[in-house]
Amino acid sequence: MRIAPTQRLCLVALMFVLLPAQDATAAPDLRSVALNQTPELDGVVRGDPAWAGLRPATGFTQVRPFEGQPATQKTEVYVGFTADALYVGVICYDENPETIVIADSRRDSSLDDTDSFQIILDVFHDRQNGLVFGTTPSSVEYDGQVTSEGEGGFRSGGAFNRNWDTTWSVQSKIGDHGWSAEFEIPFRSLRYGNADTQTWGINFQRNIRANNEVVYWAPLSMQHNLYRVSDAGRLLDLQPPAQRNFKITPYALGSVRRGGDVENDTHFNEEFGFDAKYSVTPSLTLDVTYNTDFAQVEVDEVQANLDRFNLFFPEKRSFFLENAGQFSVGTPREVELFFSRRIGIGADGVQQPIDGGVRLSGKVGGSTNVGLLHMRTDAVGGLAPENDFTVARINQELPNRSSIGAILIQRDGDGSVNGDEDSDYNRTYAVDGRWGIGEYVTVAGYAAATETPGRRGDDQAYRLSVRQDTPLWSNQVGYTKVGENFNPEVGFLRRNNYEKGEFRTLYRYRPDDLFGFYELRPHISYRGFWDDEGFYESGFLHVDNHWEWHSGLEIHTGVNFTREGVKEPFEINRGTFVLPGEYDHKEVQLVFQTNEADMVSFETRLFRGGFFGGRRTSLDSEINFRYGDKFSSELEWVYNDIDLPFENGDFEVNIGRLRLSYSFTPKILLQALVQYDDRTDLIATNLRFSWLQSANAGLYLVYNEVDDETVRGPIKKRREFTLKYSRIIDVL
Repeated sequence: MRIAPTQRLCLVALMFVLLPAQDATAAPDLRSVALNQTPELDGVVRGDPAWAGLRPATGFTQVRPFEGQPATQKTEVYVGFTADALYVGVICYDENPETIVIADSRRDSSLDDTDSFQIILDVFHDRQNGLVFGTTPSSVEYDGQVTSEGEGGFRSGGAFNRNWDTTWSVQSKIGDHGWSAEFEIPFRSLRYGNADTQTWGINFQRNIRANNEVVYWAPLSMQHNLYRVSDAGRLLDLQPPAQRNFKITPYALGSVRRGGDVENDTHFNEEFGFDAKYSVTPSLTLDVTYNTDFAQVEVDEVQANLDRFNLFFPEKRSFFLENAGQFSVGTPREVELFFSRRIGIGADGVQQPIDGGVRLSGKVGGSTNVGLLHMRTDAVGGLAPENDFTVARINQELPNRSSIGAILIQRDGDGSVNGDEDSDYNRTYAVDGRWGIGEYVTVAGYAAATETPGRRGDDQAYRLSVRQDTPLWSNQVGYTKVGENFNPEVGFLRRNNYEKGEFRTLYRYRPDDLFGFYELRPHISYRGFWDDEGFYESGFLHVDNHWEWHSGLEIHTGVNFTREGVKEPFEINRGTFVLPGEYDHKEVQLVFQTNEADMVSFETRLFRGGFFGGRRTSLDSEINFRYGDKFSSELEWVYNDIDLPFENGDFEVNIGRLRLSYSFTPKILLQALVQYDDRTDLIATNLRFSWLQSANAGLYLVYNEVDDETVRGPIKKRREFTLKYSRIIDVL
């Protein structure tokens, strides 16, 4: 008897549901205290009278390297509040302070490769979303936004947004006892409910990098991380003020540009604009932007497209990154129904000025998330019309990590390109949801349709996935269908007209004492694509094992079995065309990675095997060097040696990337990014000096130079110098 793909999915889902459950460890409580005086924000907790009499949170438990064991070093966390701010003081005791690892001090730099401390606040106590604040012994300001417990990737709707920024302060201090830090988080920088006395979800994470140790206050299983707010502890008796705050961030910009679309002339430009933020209610925020500009944003990384499908360039613009998870529906980097990069940057790289827009986002009724966004972009003569973009999103949170929602996305153009205003539009509709079953299983999916003039019928897409995560096993299975005329113009679609089946199973093994191994992760995964005629278009079967040592050394050894079915010729390199055919190959894969906490670390990825009827050797190597917390550098070289049985089929592709960063202080930074692509002899340089006031506002000096205009993506040939200044002003 033949079982259909959807029936197989249901059987696997039932298997996951019937697996035995495991009782979760009871989460701890911490009572917040109204402080009699404001702490002196100098990083010194011991001896500061503001913290006297408070009972600290202690008793941290390891997740790494020995799950469930007490932390090897003591940690004390004090939480109090005043009428204006939440204060957190932490003492990270260390018997050997000389072993404390201090790395990059840039704002939002990674906290994985250094000693660090993080807090997650579930301010609505919805057990699904949270805000993360973190620091290091060098007073790094690290913040981010968690939606749906950060469960992105295989499932839809969850993410961690490190580019979310708000106004707050932290100061750290190293001493004979270890190191300590004091956080000041203004209530006006948060959104929360309106009760006089509130309970928030809270958890703390400390990284003790010298021995690769990760510990939590509210215990977690080894398959989870800080974003698992459903297992967080509780912060009791908090009394934040009712708020109606109003912030405005004006900016002024001057630039001079030569080359590119201004030919040999020099072009001067001055701009003024602003962003404004107003709390309609304590939990609902209105954002307004006028003459929006993102001159300070780092340029895109050059990519080599060695396939026939669309490349993905991530969003980096701060206005669109805030609350981005609320508007996220689909499969990341594959089928994203709303991709904010389409606003102001078209699919072909045409940049359009953004006149302005509004966004209303937050919670109503305690468990209903709402999001409304409207933006307008100017026309670019003959290339892109004036567009109005509208997004409406609602999501109802349900118990046990569950939710259900809907989204509408619309683009309305002025018809200046196609000559018909009535047909210059596109709409996308979708419903989505996820269902948490017990402690370990989550079912997620969406169903969507688009409306495009001239493209009727077979314009739907849907997806269903099931995931099971236990301490030892991670299993997942999914099915996706995308119609031939499914066309989310304000989204990202890597390929269209396909059915996709996928599965993955991974086992975690932590030996007690075996040659210094920390963990072994054998796993197997598969994804396959078929078109609407049943043609097997792509397949990827991956069999691998990750070998990780306590020292931080990591080796991945794998083999891939690949399938590419090509129906029409496509140009893979200048003058080289892959002809129609069915290409079945295998390749070996090797990843080697040293301890990233060392002053010098190295990572390389090697792929060698069959490729479109020929062979490919791909080597991606990266070396990182840092000196203390001031200087960090990254040099990456991507080398592809390809030999195909077609005309001009023997060629090489090289991409180089050099990043340099020097932090004068955690708020004053000089960065450089230099990129090279040998296919176009491109050399692109991006230099940025930033002096931050708070969050991402402050002074920016930016220089861009690109020496070839044929590079893929939105980088254009130009030499440009920009000076931008913005400042956050608290009006209320």
